[in-house]
Formats: sequence, C-alpha cells, structure tokens
Amino acid sequence: LIRHNLAGDFRHLDLSRARVVLVEMADHLLPGFSPKSQAAAAATLHRLGVDVRLSTSIATVEADGVTVTPRDGGSPERIEADTVVWTAGVRANPLGACLADDLTWGGRVPVEADLTLPGHPEVFVVGDMAAATDRHGQPLPQVAQVAIQGGRHAARCIARRLAGRPTRRFRYHDHGSMATIGRRSAVAELPGGLVVTGTAGWLAWLGVHLVFLVGFRKRALVLATWAWNYITWDRASRVIMETRDRSA
Repeated sequence: LIRHNLAGDFRHLDLSRARVVLVEMADHLLPGFSPKSQAAAAATLHRLGVDVRLSTSIATVEADGVTVTPRDGGSPERIEADTVVWTAGVRANPLGACLADDLTWGGRVPVEADLTLPGHPEVFVVGDMAAATDRHGQPLPQVAQVAIQGGRHAARCIARRLAGRPTRRFRYHDHGSMATIGRRSAVAELPGGLVVTGTAGWLAWLGVHLVFLVGFRKRALVLATWAWNYITWDRASRVIMETRDRSA
C-alpha cells in the first residue's frame, strides 16, 4: 500500500516518513496459532519493515498519536500517528451480562459441557457469547466454525430432549485456522497438525476462500479480481476526505 499504491497516487508525498507500528499486548502474534506460525508471521512483518511491539499495551489514543506502555514496567512512550487501526479482538454481546455474573474474558458466559447455562438446562449459549472449551479444557476461539457447530449441536440437543433422551457434550471439530499476512505470505494450520507458511500458505488461504464462495460466477469474478490486483499491484478502493480547519 505504501510503496506501490501511495507512491503512484501521490508522487510528491515523502513516503520515507511513513512507517507501520504493530502493538500487541501478548508476547506473541496470532493467539491460537502454533509457535511456528507465530514466528513465521513475525518474521514476515519484520521483513516488510513493520515495527512490531510485543508485550506492550495501549495506554491512551489521541487524534495525533498513541501512548504505549511496556508490560515489563518500562516507561510509557508516545508514538505520533495520523492513522490508528484498533483490532482488539471480539467481545461478546452485552446480553451475556443478563445471563451470568461471572463472565469470562471478552464478556463470554460460562457454559456446561453441552453448551447449556449452568443451573438453566433450558437455555443454550452458542457462538461468541459462549465460553466453551475443548476436551483439554482450553477455551474455543471466537470464530465462525465454532458458532456454526455450536448452533447445530444445540438443535440436536433440543431434538434429543423432545425425544426423551439426554443431551451430549459439545465436541468441536477443528477445520484449521488461516491468517494472511501480506503478498504471497500467510499461515495455514490444517487438520492433522499440518502447518503451511509463506507462498504455500497464501495459496491455501486463497483456495479455501474461493471454495466457500457460492456459485461458479462468483468464484470466477473474485479470482479474476485477485489476479488483476496481483499483476498490477492496484487496489480499487480509494478514500478521498475533505480537510477542514477545526479552528474556524
């Protein structure tokens, strides 16, 4: 975006002053991925010139910058920035506070093994709101597949109850996780412990997204758009904003 799109659109802009700073409160990137994928993502970002700050939290956000604080007790640092993109994860719907007082991280509601609310077997909690765990007791990620499988499980449990049978434990079937990092760079963790990074991971990410699109025409259009963007380094979206004098 900086070295190609902005360079072509704004020929008199001093792009040497542009930089990207990534602030992550954890001591690693891509929570939920394996250490190998996390290391590959960090290496790619460093190679692209991204300033990665791990174990660092955001103290304040202003119109012209942010203040960050290292978790090891270091001194706060002011980072000047005209553009701040906040991606702090997913928070459950506030409705969860009406269901339980002891919400977990992200506002999630503790649930039983069959996804029912403790003390209320007639209530099922699924999706991002449910603090469901896997067979090892680890919390399940707030992704679409967990919500889809949780909804199907709740429907089957209701049908079993109507038939006079007990409910069953929710078992999540992990179809893998993927994250794209940049041009010809992604990480893909597939079932069976297979980890693919770099160009191969990027191609796997593209292929999966094409497969889940509905209809051949849609797939062909998206594939043609991706090919054109890849060859020309072009991005169709442009945002033009009017600058106003706030002191007026």
